[in-house]
Amino acid sequence: MSTFTAEIVGTAILMLLGNGVVANVLLKGTKGEGAGWLVITLAWGASVFVAVAVVAPVSGAHINPAVTLALAVAGKFAWAKVPLYWTAQMLGAALGTALVWLMYRQHYAITEDGDAKLATFCTGPAIRSPLDNFASEVIGTFVLAFAVLMMAAPGVGLGAIDALPVAIVVLVIGLSLGGTTGYAINPARDLAPRLMHALLPIPGKRDSNWSYAWVPVAGPLSGAVLAAVLARALSST
Repeated sequence: MSTFTAEIVGTAILMLLGNGVVANVLLKGTKGEGAGWLVITLAWGASVFVAVAVVAPVSGAHINPAVTLALAVAGKFAWAKVPLYWTAQMLGAALGTALVWLMYRQHYAITEDGDAKLATFCTGPAIRSPLDNFASEVIGTFVLAFAVLMMAAPGVGLGAIDALPVAIVVLVIGLSLGGTTGYAINPARDLAPRLMHALLPIPGKRDSNWSYAWVPVAGPLSGAVLAAVLARALSST
């Protein structure tokens, strides 16, 4: 695989398994209906493990524009490659989300709750307060990006570390910090699926909540930059 293909594949796996568990828990008639938040956070952590393990040797398994940005700001990744990685991550997220819809298509059809359907695609706040929601995404992504930067070797990215530590970081972020916004901590994970929600023929769907869409994009990117600045400062002391 090329690095471009690897980022598509890795991000698609992340979204298929990550949003797949949300669909399994929230949609009507599934075997996992009503399983709850713990199941969702555990599966998202495991999804990161699988995605990183599969493509890390090829692309470093960023699978997240915020991680790519953090590595670039920290001087551990070439800026010239950032647009390529971001494009691949968006395409992969869209592909993985489309597969979730295909997998659960019959359950979308019998689910009446439009909010639940939207939640299987993208995040939304428990209490809508844009600045507080933004801060939540900044903090959550800061933890992720800072942990990655402290573990990753120069010029390599996530390929320098085992998949399990990254998965554990994502798991604990979900358990500890995810209750406010659903912890996007990944712009591609939210933006591409939100677009797919708008485009796919989902019976009885609600609007895609575009007025909130800036939060899970701007928040993670801001958190990533802050983490990279701190990591660089610490490395120079």
